[in-house]
Amino acid sequence: MNFHPRRLPGLLLVLLCLGYALGAAVGWGSPELALFMGDFGLAGAALAAAISCLLHACAADGPARPAWLLFGLSSSMVAIGNGTWGWYEVVLGTTLPEGSPAEYAFLLFAPLAIIGLTVLAQRPRTAAGWLCLLLDGWLVAGSLFTLSWSLALGRVAAGEGEDPLRLALNLAYPVLDILLVSLVVGLRFRGRDGNRAAVHTAMVGLAVTVVCDALFTSPALRSSYHSGELLDAGWFAGSVLLAWAPWASRGRFAPSREHPSVGGAPRRRVSSTFSALTPYVAAAVCTAGILYNALGGHALDRVVLASACTVGLALIVRQGVILLDNLSLTQELAQKEAHFRSLVQGSSDVIMIAGGSGVLSYVSPASIGVYGRDPEELVGGNLLNLVHPEDVDRVLREVRRLMADRPVRREGAGEPSARVECRVRSGNDEWLHVESTVNRYRDGLILNSRDVTERVILQAQLQHNAFHDPLTDLPNRALFTQRLRTSLSSVDGYPDEATVAVLFLDLDGFKAVNDSAGHQVGDELLVQAARRLQHAVRSGDTVARFGGDEFAALVRGRLGRAQVHELAERLRSALSEPYWIGGAELGVAASIGIAFAGCDPDPGVDPQAAADELMRNADLAMYRAKSEGKGRVVLYHPAMRAELDRRTELEERLRVAVQEGSFTLLHQPVVDLATGAVTGVEAQARWRSAQGLLLTPAEFLRTADQGDAATRFARWMLQETVTAAAHRVGPRLVPVPVSIRLSAQRLCAPGMYEAVVAVLRETGLPAELLVIELARTGPDEHADELGRRLAALRRHGVSTAVAGFGAGGGSLGTLARLPFDALKLDRSLVQDVADSRLTRSLAGHALRLARDLGLVTGAEGVDQPRQVTALQELGCRQGQGLAFAQPLDEHRLRRALLRRVYPLPKQANGLSARRAYLAADARSGGRPEPGGSRVVHHQNAPDLAERRPAPGPSWGPGGGPHSETAVPPA
Repeated sequence: MNFHPRRLPGLLLVLLCLGYALGAAVGWGSPELALFMGDFGLAGAALAAAISCLLHACAADGPARPAWLLFGLSSSMVAIGNGTWGWYEVVLGTTLPEGSPAEYAFLLFAPLAIIGLTVLAQRPRTAAGWLCLLLDGWLVAGSLFTLSWSLALGRVAAGEGEDPLRLALNLAYPVLDILLVSLVVGLRFRGRDGNRAAVHTAMVGLAVTVVCDALFTSPALRSSYHSGELLDAGWFAGSVLLAWAPWASRGRFAPSREHPSVGGAPRRRVSSTFSALTPYVAAAVCTAGILYNALGGHALDRVVLASACTVGLALIVRQGVILLDNLSLTQELAQKEAHFRSLVQGSSDVIMIAGGSGVLSYVSPASIGVYGRDPEELVGGNLLNLVHPEDVDRVLREVRRLMADRPVRREGAGEPSARVECRVRSGNDEWLHVESTVNRYRDGLILNSRDVTERVILQAQLQHNAFHDPLTDLPNRALFTQRLRTSLSSVDGYPDEATVAVLFLDLDGFKAVNDSAGHQVGDELLVQAARRLQHAVRSGDTVARFGGDEFAALVRGRLGRAQVHELAERLRSALSEPYWIGGAELGVAASIGIAFAGCDPDPGVDPQAAADELMRNADLAMYRAKSEGKGRVVLYHPAMRAELDRRTELEERLRVAVQEGSFTLLHQPVVDLATGAVTGVEAQARWRSAQGLLLTPAEFLRTADQGDAATRFARWMLQETVTAAAHRVGPRLVPVPVSIRLSAQRLCAPGMYEAVVAVLRETGLPAELLVIELARTGPDEHADELGRRLAALRRHGVSTAVAGFGAGGGSLGTLARLPFDALKLDRSLVQDVADSRLTRSLAGHALRLARDLGLVTGAEGVDQPRQVTALQELGCRQGQGLAFAQPLDEHRLRRALLRRVYPLPKQANGLSARRAYLAADARSGGRPEPGGSRVVHHQNAPDLAERRPAPGPSWGPGGGPHSETAVPPA
C-alpha cells in the first residue's frame, strides 16, 4: 500500500493524541507533571485550535467564514478556562474555588459553538423543511434531555435546590451540551464548496468535546476527577481535531462554484440513511430514559414525563409531514415518468437499452420510422446482429473503452459517454449510417441513435467535389498533387516501380474553337477530351484537369522513358483526332511536356516540395512544346530551367532599368530613296550601362517579350517617343512621322490601345504623325484580336506597318488579312540584295506585292551604297541605315531635320534615282504614287480609305545595329 505525503500531518496528530492518552493513563510519571499536562496541556491544545480557526476565518471567503470565527472564539474560551484552572492548581497550588472565571469561560464554549453550527448549517428551502428541521432538533434534544435527566440531571437538580445560581450553572453545562449534540446530529452542513472534510472534522472534534463534558457532568465521575487523568485525553483530542479541521481538505478538492441544480431549478434533496433514522434513534433514546426511570424503582418524574410526551408528539407530527412529503414526491415522480416517457416515445431518435451481453431490453417506437422495424421485433435480439460486420470490431472497441472508464466523482460531472458511428441494417435490408451516443446504464448500455445517412452522403459528395473537376469529373489539381506526393514518398520502397512521370497537356487551338463555336461546344469538347485521356492511359494512372484546356497525367510503374514517351504520343494522337459536336467537325492539337522524378530520391526532401518541382518541370516542358510549333511532345531537361531562370533575371533587370531611367531614346532617320529627303524617324531605345556606354536592348526584348517587364518597357517607349515628337513640332522644323515598333503580344496587351490614345491626347501630337510597326504578327489565334487593334488605330488616324518582312515578321497571309499601310523589308534580305540574285529576286517579288496592295515600301539595315542602288532599281521607296545616318540623339536629330536631305549614290547606268524608280515601276506594271498624296485601298478594309501626307509613314526599330555593342557618338 502506497503512503501518500498528504497523510503525514494526520498521522502525526493521531500519534500526538495517542501519546497524550498514554501519558494520562500512566499518570505522567509524577503528580506535578500530571497537573501541568492536565491544565496547561489542555490550554495549549485549545489555544492551537483557536489560532487555527481564526487564521482560517481571516484567509477564507464565503458563508462559512463567520462559523470558523465563532469556532475560534469558543476554543479560546476553553483555553482561558484551562489556563485559569492551571493557574490555581499549578502556580498557586490550591484547588479551583467555586465561581471562578474558569467556570464561566467553560460555559461560553457551548453557545459560541452552537451559533457557529447554526451559521454553517444548510437552511431549508421550504416551510416543510423548516418544520422537519425543528422537529428533528427537538427529537434529538428532548431524547438526550430525557435520558440525561433520568441518569443524573434530576439528582443534580434535587441536590442543588438550596442555591438557584449553583443549580442554574450546573444545569447549563449539560443542557448546552445536549443542544450542541442535537445540532451536530440533526443539522445538515455545507460541504459543496470544497470544505466537506473540514466540516466533518470540526463536527467530530466538537462531538468528542461534548461527550467528555457529559461524562464530567456525572456526579460520581466529577467527585473523583483530578487533572491529568484519562478524561483529559478526550478534551485534548477534541481540541486537536478542531485545530486540524480548517486544513483537513486543503488541496484535495477545488472549490466548485456550480449550483447544485441543473437547468436553473434546485434539485430536491433525498434524505440520507443517517438523517432518516435520526428521529427513530432519538425516540429510542427517550424510551430508554423512561424505562430506566421506571425499572429502577424511581417515581415517575414529571420532567421526564413532559419531555417524553413532547418527543412522542414531535415524532407523530414529523411522520405526518414525511407522509405528506412522500405523497407529493410520488405524484411528482409519476408526472416526471409520464413526461420522460412521452419524450422518449415522441423522440425522432431511437433509444435502446442493452444488457451486458448486448441483448436489447427496450427499443423506443422511433425505430419504426428510422430503421423500418417494429420495436417488439428488436427486443430480445442482440445489438451486434444489427451492425454491419465490418463495423462490429470498432463498435466493440468503443464499448469496451466506455465500460473501462471510471466515472469522475465530482459534482456537476456526468457519466462518461462515447459517440459511435456505424452501419445498421434496416427493415428493407439496406445499410443505414447511424450515429449513436452510448452511456452506461446499470450493468449495460443505453444508446441514443439517429439516422445520418443523408449527412454521410452529403459529406462524401462534398469531398468528391473538393477533389474532382465539376465539368469532366476528373481529379483536380489538389487530388493530383496529393497522389503525386504519395507516389514520391513511397517510391524508395518500391525499387521495381521507381518510375514516376508527370505529363502536362494543353489543347492547341481550343481558344479559337471556344470563341467561334461558343462555350457550350467548348465544354463538350473538353468532356470528350477527358474521356479520350481516360481510355488512353493505364488503369493505375491518374488523369486530372487543372482548369481551362490544361490536363495532367500521373504515370507510375515499371516503365522506361521510351515507354512513357510512347504513352505521351498516344495521348497526343488521341486528343488530335477530330471531334464531332452538334454535327460539326472540330479539330484541336495537343502539346505535351514530360518530367520524370529522380530514380533515387533524397530522403531529406519534402514530398510536397518534390511534387511541386516535378509539376513545374512538366509545365515548363509543355510550354517549350508550344513555343516549338505545338502539337508535339517535349521531354524536360535542366537547360529549360536554366533558361527560365535567365529569362526571369533579364525581366527583372529590364524592370529595374525602366524604373531607374537607365534607357535613353535615339532616332534613326528614314530617307526617301528617290530624293534623299528625310521622310520620317524611327525611335530606338538604348540601355545606358554603368560605364556610360549605350547598349541596344535587343536581348532584353527577345527574352522578356512575354513578361510584364516588356509591357512596362513598351509603355515607356511609347510615352517617350510621342512626347519627344510633340516637342519637335514647331515653325522651324517640318513635322515628320515618328514610328515605334511593338510586337503582336504587346499591341494586344490589355490597355495598350488606350495608352496610345491617352498619350496622343496628353501631348497633342497629331495622330497621323505616329506609326505603329508590328515586329511579329504572332500566332494565328491572335489574328482576330490583332486585326481589331490595327483597325481601331487606323480609325483614330495612326498609321500601321509590318516590319521585318521576309524573316518571320510577316507572311503573304498576314498582308492579306491584316490592315497595314506600309511594308518594310528585313535587314536579312537587304544585306545580300546587291550581291545575291536569289535575294534580289525575293526582295523584288515582296516589293511588287506591297505595291499591288497599295502599301508604302521600305527597307531597314541599308548600310552600304550598293544596297541603296539595288533597292532603287527594285522600286523600294524608303530606306534607313548606316548608309545615311546612325541613330541620333535629340540634338543631332534636329540638325538632320533642318538639313532635310542626305546625298544618294549615283547609279551605274547614269540614270537618276527618280527615273530609275519610275522605270522599275513601269517594268513591274505598278502604278507610282503621286508625290503630294496617295489613296490607300485595302481589300480587307474598304472603310479605311483615307488621305495620307506625302512623306508617308516611317519605320519601327531595327534600322540600326541590333547586336548588344557600344554605339559611338555621332
